[in-house]
Amino acid sequence: MEQPEQIRAMRESFARGENSVSPLALRWQALHETAQEIAAMAALAREPFTKELAGFPARVADCGENRAYFVERGLNDIDAMLQPGLTALRLIASRGSDTTAPALALWREFYFARAGLLAMCPASGAVTLAAAD
Repeated sequence: MEQPEQIRAMRESFARGENSVSPLALRWQALHETAQEIAAMAALAREPFTKELAGFPARVADCGENRAYFVERGLNDIDAMLQPGLTALRLIASRGSDTTAPALALWREFYFARAGLLAMCPASGAVTLAAAD
């Protein structure tokens, strides 16, 4: 995953129209930046932004409108969970208290919610539970 300075430069170049990246890809990246901050508060190692993770927005475009709709809703739900949780963690940290346990609980919620989204539009060769769309 890029450093914050690289991410900032990337976003600025997108805003100028120098690259064409979908809004979903930007949201996906921002979601993972938030998750990395939570992981740090949980004393977890940085999670690599693997090809499977990075390629998810492109797979969403190929998996059909119905699944894309539910992925969008799922992203909204994850963000609605993470933002107040992160705010609470920052408050806990500002008081000098240990954030490890609550951050770990929030990170696990993120991890399993993200796994659900990834399963909706899996990488080629990945096993899925249902192929109905």
